[in-house]
Amino acid sequence: MRSTVRRRLAALASLLFLCSLVPAAPSSAATHPLTVATDKGAVAGSSSGGVDLFQGIPYAAPPVGAARWQPPAPAKAWTGTRPATAPGPRCMQFGADSGPGRSEDCLYLNVYTPTHQSDRPLPVMFWIHGGGFSTGSGDTQDGSLIAETNDVVVVTINYRLGAFGFLDLPGLSKQGAGNYGLLDQQAALRWTQRNIGAFGGDAGRVTIAGESAGGHSVCALMASPPARGLFSGAIIQSGGCPSHTAEQAVARGKKYATAAGCPDDHAALACLRSKPADQLQAAAKDFVGGILSGPLPTSGGPELPVPPLEAARTGRTANVPLLIGHTRDEVRSWALPFADATKEQYERAVRIEFGDEADAVLAHYPFGAYGDAYTATYAFSDLWGDSSVFYGLGGCQYQKLAGRFSKRQPRTYYYEFNDPHPPTGRPDTDFDPGASHASEMPYLLPSDVSKMFTPEQRQLSAEMVGRWGAFVKHGNPSAPGLAAWPSYRAGTFMSLLPGGESRALKNEVYEARRQCAFWNSVDYDWLPVDPDRLAEQAGVSQP
Repeated sequence: MRSTVRRRLAALASLLFLCSLVPAAPSSAATHPLTVATDKGAVAGSSSGGVDLFQGIPYAAPPVGAARWQPPAPAKAWTGTRPATAPGPRCMQFGADSGPGRSEDCLYLNVYTPTHQSDRPLPVMFWIHGGGFSTGSGDTQDGSLIAETNDVVVVTINYRLGAFGFLDLPGLSKQGAGNYGLLDQQAALRWTQRNIGAFGGDAGRVTIAGESAGGHSVCALMASPPARGLFSGAIIQSGGCPSHTAEQAVARGKKYATAAGCPDDHAALACLRSKPADQLQAAAKDFVGGILSGPLPTSGGPELPVPPLEAARTGRTANVPLLIGHTRDEVRSWALPFADATKEQYERAVRIEFGDEADAVLAHYPFGAYGDAYTATYAFSDLWGDSSVFYGLGGCQYQKLAGRFSKRQPRTYYYEFNDPHPPTGRPDTDFDPGASHASEMPYLLPSDVSKMFTPEQRQLSAEMVGRWGAFVKHGNPSAPGLAAWPSYRAGTFMSLLPGGESRALKNEVYEARRQCAFWNSVDYDWLPVDPDRLAEQAGVSQP
């Protein structure tokens, strides 16, 4: 009886500690203006709920007119005090018609800093949004919770997307061709180095962090020689190290130029630069593509002399502390094109993808093991998730990637987000998305979905916010009052679970559940087509 009481009291103490990590909701009272001097001029932000927020600060000149498809240039200085109480426009993309709108003039960032004064500079989290290098913006990533809870500064940024950020064509500048969005990220990092001290931040302790394409970006920045020295730590959430070769990028660029009405190779650039931004965006549907057919950073130039994945394999990345991980069911929602697939169609798709290895794959992932509804979707969720065929994301190849980083960097930490039923904010159906891609995001950067958390999920959110903050501050995600998080070198990963149940598990547990002994024994590559295209090839009818 006494041991049971002690356990309950310990659990209650842990819950109270974790709840203390979550700041009170921002006050609805009127915010007060405040002014900070940057290297280009003064900005006036606002303060509310324990966080000072400065929005829409230009970190580079507008990439318009002759500056379209050029490396980012310095922003012009201004006189007086510039209002910084609203975000800048989002970069050109499909959708994004709400909020601040969209524009080529989009190279702006936002700074969240604790309201109270500190006697020493604070560490910085530099957040890069996801969205397949085609959508997204810094203003949708709310850094207030991490900033206030952990006493750190958070920077969120925009960067050029789609054809505006990742176009490669003959005649473009050697610097930046295929990588203008990546150069934007580096320009924002240089702005941070020059200016973050004025906001209370420590330029010597900047951790770059991102999810999905933001995670891809972090790996690319770690592999980019011009980015060396701009950061001291890295967080890769559900992102890997994919890239295009220059040949692939140029082929995509020529196809896009033709779609935009500029088919002449010799005149394509002048033709494209003469067109209005909305017209160029309208022609970018195929350039944006799908999950596996969209833009990526381009290797072979000064930004990425070698592909980021090769750089990771060969130890040519920035040697900084790294927190890397993924959600348990990363690709489940992406497998929905197979929702109504029959056993024959499922097996046909596996044979199309895996060829000579298909029989072995089907033996490990038989159709009959996945129930009577969404059968092929759940089967592909496990199959694709374990094999890491989505750009190496999640599963056995992803674990190998963490292992490669850890060979050089002892402070490498691996996690799996394992909440079995995170809220999605979508209408309820009989489909279980599980811990799908990006489902961990509301636990770190609050959104409307965060309001749907159960008490146990709020506890997990508080834990993750505390651990991410500890990593930004110390290069180690272990935090007071929480279970120790050993490094990957210790042969462990952290399983993040609701209700204070997170625990460090042996890598063998991960490898057994993911069937890594099998996947590490067969020859296969990343999925070459988007799921809907593969479903079509297998004869699955789509709604």
